[in-house]
Amino acid sequence: MNQVKPLVPTVVADLPLLGADRWPESIAVGYGDETRRYGELAADIERFASGLIAAGLGPRERVGIYLEKRFEFVIAAFGAARAGLVFVPVNPLLKAEQVEYILRDCNVRVLVTSPERLRGLRDALAACPDLRTIVITGDKHPRDDSIHGGAQAVAWPEMLASPPRAGHRHIDADMAAILYTSGSTGRPKGVVLSHRNLVAGALSVASYLGNRPDDRLLAALPLSFDAGFSQITTAFASGASVHLINYLLPRDVLDALQALKITGLTAVPPLWIQLTQSAWPQSIDGHLRYIANTGGKMPRETLRRLRERVPNAAVFLMYGLTEAFRSTYLPPAEVDRRPDSIGKAIPNAEILVLREDGSACAADEPGELVHRGALVGMGYWNDPEKTAERYKPLPRIEGGLVIPELAVFSGDTVRRDEDGFLYFIGRRDEMIKTSGYRLSPTEVEETIYGSGLAAEVAAFGVEHPVLGQAVVVVATPPEGGALVPDAIVQLCKARLPAYMVPAHVDVRAGPLPRNPNGKIDRKSLSGEFAGLFNDA
Repeated sequence: MNQVKPLVPTVVADLPLLGADRWPESIAVGYGDETRRYGELAADIERFASGLIAAGLGPRERVGIYLEKRFEFVIAAFGAARAGLVFVPVNPLLKAEQVEYILRDCNVRVLVTSPERLRGLRDALAACPDLRTIVITGDKHPRDDSIHGGAQAVAWPEMLASPPRAGHRHIDADMAAILYTSGSTGRPKGVVLSHRNLVAGALSVASYLGNRPDDRLLAALPLSFDAGFSQITTAFASGASVHLINYLLPRDVLDALQALKITGLTAVPPLWIQLTQSAWPQSIDGHLRYIANTGGKMPRETLRRLRERVPNAAVFLMYGLTEAFRSTYLPPAEVDRRPDSIGKAIPNAEILVLREDGSACAADEPGELVHRGALVGMGYWNDPEKTAERYKPLPRIEGGLVIPELAVFSGDTVRRDEDGFLYFIGRRDEMIKTSGYRLSPTEVEETIYGSGLAAEVAAFGVEHPVLGQAVVVVATPPEGGALVPDAIVQLCKARLPAYMVPAHVDVRAGPLPRNPNGKIDRKSLSGEFAGLFNDA
């Protein structure tokens, strides 16, 4: 029996599959010197989905993807969604301990990874009892079964060789993905997004960026990052091609922009800053239609330099929450007049600025940014308390509304001017925003505490001209011992992703200062280091 195809995308896999109907011979994804056309990609997605069903997975079970950007990542993510399962992208920068936590936290059943990454997970996988199958990229899988932690190892071609099978029935309100982001309590939080969230986000972003079938987007951001994965979904929503790059140097990004004649690039401030420190081939300005910034404020000097290099490219300044995928953007026509603004709500969303009592703030009155609409996520995986704190019912505006509407209360303080444009003021929590990532100071502190190197530890962010914020650690030596700053740096390099490694470590002899609640006062400590990186 033929399945009725939707007129517009409603679930995640519709994005590439409808693309295969409309543009079967157009390039969907590029990686290195190879490409996949929409028709070819759709066939692989269907085959991978059948392989997952053949493996015995039930509805909405989780499929972890621990890979760098490559074809298999895209096929696995959309194949899991096609099968009625939930994909969990794992940041490839994470070390084995963090990967193990994510796999255990959301009970991952299938893990897709490479032989090289699998070897690094040998000990971690033994602590993941829910893991049944490991799909390994390449034609063969390692024969050392001790690597697999008891799970069945399957080579990638075997997974795609399963006979066609129907996936589990699913609708737009069902879970589609879990994106892990650092939490204020130290451990990463799994933000649960529905099919509706991801599809609505793709259509909204593609509409205001004006994406079209002849666009060629460069996916430079991690695909575990909401803005990174958005490069794929927005491309598929508009019939464009997206080209994957795992770059080592900023020069690699510029070379790709030129060689692939890229028309759209989204990046975070640290990458933009690095890119402006290099000479740009003049030809890039002939095809780069837009540049977009997310993950932090674009420094004015960086913006000026970018516009010198690509004066014909439109500039979009964006603000987003993983909990709501995307939230606001500043149109290019407003960038010169309001370079410090985060703009207005994206299409199909409303952004409110509310007081603590839930009432609306007046013009220029600081309040909490609250996002309502189709992009509001489903909550945090396995964390009802944090979900209730961040996803809350809106005050009743419509007298006849019977079902409460949940919105995302961001924890970010903003103001709205008389023309309706929003301006970011600050964060209520102590999260550190560095290199486009949000990280918890507690996660850094717990790593140091666990080593026994220090008696007391405080980690916090300090403004940095390139990174946005840099991680600074203040620590006291253990009783009867000594502490060398470099020992903490080396420990963090071994156990944490590079963006979490402290840029500066300060060792103190006495107890660290406390706030009225008796907790170590990160805020007062961070004030002592203001301006530390001004000359960086």
